[in-house]
Amino acid sequence: MSFSAFLAFPGQGSQHQYMLSKGGILDLALSSEYSHALECCSDLISHDVFKLIEEGPEELINKTSITQPILILCSYLHFKKLVNSIDISPIYLAGHSLGEYSALVAANSISITEALKLVRKRGELMESAPYGSMSAIMGLDDDHIDEICLIASQGNNSHVQCANLNSPNQTVISGHDDAVVRAQDLCIAKGARAIKLKVSIASHSKLMLSAADEFQKTLESITFKMPEINIIHNVSVSSSTSSKDIPSLLVKQLHSPVRWVETCNFISTLNLPIIECGPGKVLSGLSKANKLENYFSVSDEEFYEKIISYG
Repeated sequence: MSFSAFLAFPGQGSQHQYMLSKGGILDLALSSEYSHALECCSDLISHDVFKLIEEGPEELINKTSITQPILILCSYLHFKKLVNSIDISPIYLAGHSLGEYSALVAANSISITEALKLVRKRGELMESAPYGSMSAIMGLDDDHIDEICLIASQGNNSHVQCANLNSPNQTVISGHDDAVVRAQDLCIAKGARAIKLKVSIASHSKLMLSAADEFQKTLESITFKMPEINIIHNVSVSSSTSSKDIPSLLVKQLHSPVRWVETCNFISTLNLPIIECGPGKVLSGLSKANKLENYFSVSDEEFYEKIISYG
C-alpha cells in the first residue's frame, strides 16, 4: 500500500565529498540507466563528476557553478532510489533555493539534463555578480532583523537584506560586505548571535538583480511542463497554476528571500511525513527548528528501515 509524503530537496551548503558512496547512491550513479545524467554533468563542469565527488578537491566541490549541478545530480539520484525502492506517493514538493530545481525534475516539469544546464548557468551568473557576503543571525526575529538591515543599508552600493528565513530562530542576511558587517554588529548589540558564512556571493539579495536579468534569457530556451506534483515555490509559498509562471518565479528567487518558515508552517497543516531528499541533513535540522514532526533524511544510513516502519 502506497503512503503519502512531503518531499523537500536541499540547497547549496548540503554538498560534501563522497556524497555518492556515503549517500548510498553509488550503484545508481554507475548504472547505465543514469549514465546520461552523469555524462551531461561532467560535460557541463569540465570535470569527471564521479571522480570529483569521490576524490575532490573540496574547493572545486564547493565552487558555486560546480556545486549547483553536482548537488542537483545527487538529489535526483536520491529521488530515483526513493521512488524505485518503496511504494510512496509524494503529494507536495519543495526545495530550499537551488533545491527547487530538483523539485521541478521530480515533478516532471523539466528533465534532469535541462535542470543541470540551468543550474550550471545559474551558478556561473551568481559567481559573476558583485562581491558580497552572508551571515546567519540567531536569536532575533526577522522583523527586527529586517529593520536593522534597512538601517545598515546606505545607498545603492551598500545594501543588506534578509535572504533565508530558515526558522523563527535563524535568518540569513545577504548583501554588500560592509553592510552585512554593520547589520551583523547591530544584531549582536540586540542580543543575537551571528556567524559570518564562508561565501563571497550575496545570494537572494539585490546584488543578484543583474544575474537574474541574464538568467531570464536562459530560461526562455526551456519549455516547462505543468508539474505533476504540487511544488511549493520559495517566492510565493504556493503552487503555480500555470507552467508559464515558473520561469518568473525562478528569476525572482535569485534576488528574493527563501521563505522557509512559511513553507514549514504550510507543511505543519498537512499531517504528512517530511522526507529530505538529497545529500546532508540541513533541512531535517530546519524541520526540527520549525517544530515539525515525522521528518526523515534519505542520507540517514537507517532511512529505509525507518521509513518502511513508519509507512
